[in-house]
Amino acid sequence: DDQIERERASQRLSGGCCALAAVYLMGKFYVANAGDSRAIIIRNGEIIPMSREFTPETERQRLQFLAFLRPELLGKEFTHLEFPRRIQPKELGKKMLYRDQNMNGWAYKKIEEDDLKFPLIYGEGKKARVMATIGVTRGLGDHDLKVFSSNIHIKPFLSCFPEVRVYDLTQYEHCPDDVLVLGTDGLWDVTNDKEVASVVMEVLTSYEPNDPCRYTMVAQELVVRSRGVLKEQGWRLANDKLGSGDDISVFVIPLGGPGNYT
Repeated sequence: DDQIERERASQRLSGGCCALAAVYLMGKFYVANAGDSRAIIIRNGEIIPMSREFTPETERQRLQFLAFLRPELLGKEFTHLEFPRRIQPKELGKKMLYRDQNMNGWAYKKIEEDDLKFPLIYGEGKKARVMATIGVTRGLGDHDLKVFSSNIHIKPFLSCFPEVRVYDLTQYEHCPDDVLVLGTDGLWDVTNDKEVASVVMEVLTSYEPNDPCRYTMVAQELVVRSRGVLKEQGWRLANDKLGSGDDISVFVIPLGGPGNYT
C-alpha cells in the first residue's frame, strides 16, 4: 500500500483494489483477504469458509471507533453515530434508536443538532457506504479518494491489513474433488457458497479425476453462470434474476488427488 502511494504520483495512477491471496507453504494454505472477495474450501462436499468480506457493515465498530477518536476526520459533515434511518430536522428533541462504536444492540437517545449530520455509515448490504462513497473497507490504494465535492479524505478509514486464515492440508486425506475456490465479489453477489459447491461437484464429476483441465472448466462455468445470458432486460441468470454486472475472477485450486496435484 505504501508503494502504491509512492508510485501514484510518478505513474499518475489513482484508484484502488481489493486483494485476496492464497499461499501454500510447508503443508499449509495461508489465505489472506483484504476486501470483499471470498475464498472457500470444498472438502468431501463440505464448505469451509476461508475468508470474510470487509464492508461498512462488517467493520462498523472499527470505523466508528476511529471516527470517535479522531472526529476531525469527519470534516464537520458526518456523525460517527448510526441511526436506523436518516434523521429529519423536525425530529430534534425526540428520541431515536442509535448505536455507537461500543454497541452491538441499539438504545434510545435524544436527537441533537449534531445528529442531523450525514452518518459515517449509510445504507444496508451491498448498498452500505462509508461517507456515502465506498462500499469496501479494506484493500490497496485509494489514497486520493475524497467525499464528493469536498476535501474530506476517506483513506484513513480504509485498512490495507488483511485477515489471514490457515488451513492445514496434512490433517486430511484429500481427493481430486477437494478444491479451494477464490472469487471476486462479482461471483458471490449472485451465487452463494452452496450454489458454488454444487457447480464444482457437477463439473468435476463430468471429467476424469486425472484430467487437469477439469478445474479450469469449473472456474469457467462459475463465471458463465454468474454473468448469465444477455437478454433485452440485461444479463439474466437461469432463474431470470439479474446476473452479475461486476468483474468476475475465479480460481479453482485442487487440494489433492493423483499425480503431483497435492
